[in-house]
Amino acid sequence: MDFWHYERDAIDRGYNLICGVDEAGRGPLAGPVFAAAVILPFGIVIPELDDSKKLSETKRELLFDKIVSVAIGFSIGSADHKEIDELNILQATFLAMNRAVDSLSTNPDFVLVDGNRDPVLKYRSQCITGGDGKSASIAAASILAKVSRDRFMLKMTEKFPQYVFEKHKGYGTRLHYEMLNEYGPSEIHRHSFLKKWKATELEKTHGKSSLISEARRRGEWGEAIAKTFLINKDYCVADQGFRSKFGEIDLVVKNQDHIVFVEVKLRKNSEFAHACEFVSKDKQRKIKTTASLWLNTHNNNLQPRFDVIEIYAIDDNAQPEIIHIENAF
Repeated sequence: MDFWHYERDAIDRGYNLICGVDEAGRGPLAGPVFAAAVILPFGIVIPELDDSKKLSETKRELLFDKIVSVAIGFSIGSADHKEIDELNILQATFLAMNRAVDSLSTNPDFVLVDGNRDPVLKYRSQCITGGDGKSASIAAASILAKVSRDRFMLKMTEKFPQYVFEKHKGYGTRLHYEMLNEYGPSEIHRHSFLKKWKATELEKTHGKSSLISEARRRGEWGEAIAKTFLINKDYCVADQGFRSKFGEIDLVVKNQDHIVFVEVKLRKNSEFAHACEFVSKDKQRKIKTTASLWLNTHNNNLQPRFDVIEIYAIDDNAQPEIIHIENAF
């Protein structure tokens, strides 16, 4: 595999200083998300350079020192637990990436970003899915981000020894949940990531019926947000919560051209996949069958369409991020 393919391609297009960007710590229950930006001399040989997830902690530490010693420029950025709860993990990750790139002492000409979501940097950039295993620059950034975050969590062990962060670095391990059950959340826990734990505690305290009621309330809240959003986009609501023996359609709306069957998805902040990926093939089949039943009982000459509205929502008081995916399936 040519670990410099993407850098070479950018140079062939007239760019000189190529920067790699990656993050670490999207999934943990506690602590910041980190990002690193690295500009390496093109073609430099760094033995055993690879995606940080494939390396041992000892190897990452050794490579960290090597990378910073040879890099033309490097920088570390982060977004803390409060920013993650306020913005959602996706936007907080973008914030950390921008902070890393903006802090570089040497301005890059082009940036290679790990993943498939554009963080909207101030430089020309390219997203590469699985880039930490395909690009030397991104691999180097992945190591710097991972080591920097691990070092931060080791410092947090000194401040919060009861959570043994040195063992799990804030990830949702069995040990971490045991410490949460005993001590509750610390100052650096991401409350938007503790829904599973809080739901379990709620069920223990109040029983399963309370958990179901809370889920129903959240669902209705999300549908209300989606309905208002669509009305503001000049759709008219034709139906809501239409049920059949095959399934349920959250919203049915229409405009001049389409009758639209809408699936509303409240997204967990730790998940990055597109909302349409959350609608399984089986769920799609049930929605389409239920939509056919709705069409059979309503006079309609409009073209049917199936949309998904995904809502990032930390809590009822936060401003949600809404993404409308037309023709989702």
